[in-house]
Amino acid sequence: MSDALRPTQAIINYPVQPELTPPMKAAFSCAQVASPNGRRKPLGNSPLAHDSMAHIGVEHGTIQHGAGMHSHAMARDMRNRFLIALLFTVPVLLLSPMAGLRPLVVLPPSVNTNLVVFVLASGAILYPVWPFAVGAIHALRRGAADMSVLIMLSVVTGYLFSVGGTFFYGGPEFYEAASMLLVFVLLGHWLEMRARVGATDAIRGLVDLAPPMATVLRNGREVEIPTAEVAVNDLIIVRPGGKIPVDGEIVEGASEVDESTLTGESVPVKKGPGDPVVGATLNESGSFRYRATKVGANTALAQIIRLVQQAQNSKAPAQLLADRAAQWLVWTAVVIGLITFVVWFWWFGQTLFFALTLMVTVFIIACPDALVLATPMAVAIATALGARIGVLFKNAVALEAAARLTVVVMDKTGTLTVGRPVVVDVVTVPGTSDKAVLALAAAVERNSEHPLARAIIERAAGIELTAVADFTAVPGLGARAEVDRQAVSVGNAEFMATQNVPVEALDAEATRLQGSGLTVVYVARAGALRGIIAIADVIRPTAAEAIARLEALGIDVVMLTGDNRTTAERIARELGIKTVLAKVLPGQKAEAVRELQRQGKAVGVVGDGVNDAPALTQADVGLAVGAGTDVAIDSADVVLTKSDPLDVVRTIEISRGALRKMHQNLFWAAAYNVVAFPLAAGVLYPILLRPEIAALAMSGSTVLVAVNALLLKRFRGSDAAPNETSRAPKTAPSSSPGSLV
Repeated sequence: MSDALRPTQAIINYPVQPELTPPMKAAFSCAQVASPNGRRKPLGNSPLAHDSMAHIGVEHGTIQHGAGMHSHAMARDMRNRFLIALLFTVPVLLLSPMAGLRPLVVLPPSVNTNLVVFVLASGAILYPVWPFAVGAIHALRRGAADMSVLIMLSVVTGYLFSVGGTFFYGGPEFYEAASMLLVFVLLGHWLEMRARVGATDAIRGLVDLAPPMATVLRNGREVEIPTAEVAVNDLIIVRPGGKIPVDGEIVEGASEVDESTLTGESVPVKKGPGDPVVGATLNESGSFRYRATKVGANTALAQIIRLVQQAQNSKAPAQLLADRAAQWLVWTAVVIGLITFVVWFWWFGQTLFFALTLMVTVFIIACPDALVLATPMAVAIATALGARIGVLFKNAVALEAAARLTVVVMDKTGTLTVGRPVVVDVVTVPGTSDKAVLALAAAVERNSEHPLARAIIERAAGIELTAVADFTAVPGLGARAEVDRQAVSVGNAEFMATQNVPVEALDAEATRLQGSGLTVVYVARAGALRGIIAIADVIRPTAAEAIARLEALGIDVVMLTGDNRTTAERIARELGIKTVLAKVLPGQKAEAVRELQRQGKAVGVVGDGVNDAPALTQADVGLAVGAGTDVAIDSADVVLTKSDPLDVVRTIEISRGALRKMHQNLFWAAAYNVVAFPLAAGVLYPILLRPEIAALAMSGSTVLVAVNALLLKRFRGSDAAPNETSRAPKTAPSSSPGSLV
């Protein structure tokens, strides 16, 4: 996630067209703007400080609500317009002869009912419809015919036709149709705005995680400054219970850090010198100093926010199709409406009012609100659902593509396994304890940075280690040193041979462990073998359950690794993976994905390292484990912040749920228009569709689509309680039987 967020402003556009509804076209940098000296200044301490940066623009058919209005204010504005329209529409309906029936409320003869209905309908239409009027004007200036144009065509045609009937030619009036149509259009947009506000509330909640102030060391003194003014390489002091302001690396002290706010992991992580810390996480026990490495738009928190916003501002392929259909529907409605008028007035010789009534009905029935609401609400809700559980979709294309995956290719190290070797077994010669063998090995390797050495030292934690002398490391073989004036050797069998240490006493055990793909480290003292240490990578606790659930979803799982086949097949057996591609070089991983794609399969790739980047890019959907490298994350379409294999399952379940809602909504919207147009045009004459009934039908379809999308909020996937066996710790062989250095 190397691209920086724009630090200077947040732009929030509310469009007339739901398909263009980015709730936050935001460039966020922790509520800060750049000052002339290059330092970032906070906008203030209010919860809505970020919104004070917002301004509203009219762009590509957007509604201008007013400068400085944030997403909550836009939702309130749409709600207020809906309530005002509803307030005036109810008496209009009561006073109007719906479908030729007697009005429910009859005014005294001395009161001009038509004039009263005109006043009420004007209140229901003129103010509430204004944002759509502005959007339509801007669209027409660009030569476009978007949904705002058709809304105005539908509402204004019905309103003006009724005004003519009231004041000029004494014809039928359809105030109730125009008013009711606008009420339900506003309701649909308000429901969409509420869904989007709910989605962006998750982002605003992330913004609030970062502490407003940070304690830094300047000129040897502790100074408390706004977090926005922290610069790279500043030395920051964090005390117990304090939040970490920005990303960095510990230089002094140790503690346990609760990273659950960003990763979802409930267990605090031990941190010490050299370990990275992430902004907005909570320091629990100790105090430490760390050096800032990423600030502002480059922090992990800011990048998560950027990914969520980017996904919500993008369009799924289904939405692009709906957009094009809606644009064609505008011209189709105009053409069919005019043809309807011409055919009934000049060809069949019907009255002017009859022909005009059918034309108005066509315009009303054609409003494509349901069509263009079909997908953006599902996208907004699905991306918000994903963000809450640590699944970050970069765009709506990835959201839709993930639902169609048939194969998931998973990297072994760092994805299915933790990517960190641990000691899984210690075998000793008679008369020697496990503790003694670990103490000897850890004493020799205490200053080594080799991964296998680190595994031994971690296992020996709590054991008192003796000082060593004359330490010598032999790359690729092992290391030796003097412990209590006796030579201690730690390494592989070849190293033992160079030290004249016989290993036959434990040959059978070593062969057994190596046959399982484990790395075996020999430990000798004073020329005699004392024991062997078996080391393996740790399989992630949820990996087996994730594989089983993917297969239950009908998805084939392939393990792709550069490790030897013996190691790879052992892990595959433990996890239940049937297809293994082993000893695959980084450059060959992308070709392996292409081969699967040539077989007609939709391929998702899950990885975490630089070597996975080509395969992540080649895949139909690339899923990067959050603990992975920036290169892998940049190459992926989805980021899994918790490094949990089960999140691959959740990604697909959310995507399938969202795609199902898109298809349901698009089917209903399309079916509605296919049936409605002939009815409105009088094809089934003498069965006719009156304008008020047409408005009700159109409004009902809009509400149905909106409510159906909102039901996605209830989506829980198949997150049943994990099996106990899936949570039991498992181990996997380390990458290769390399030696300690």
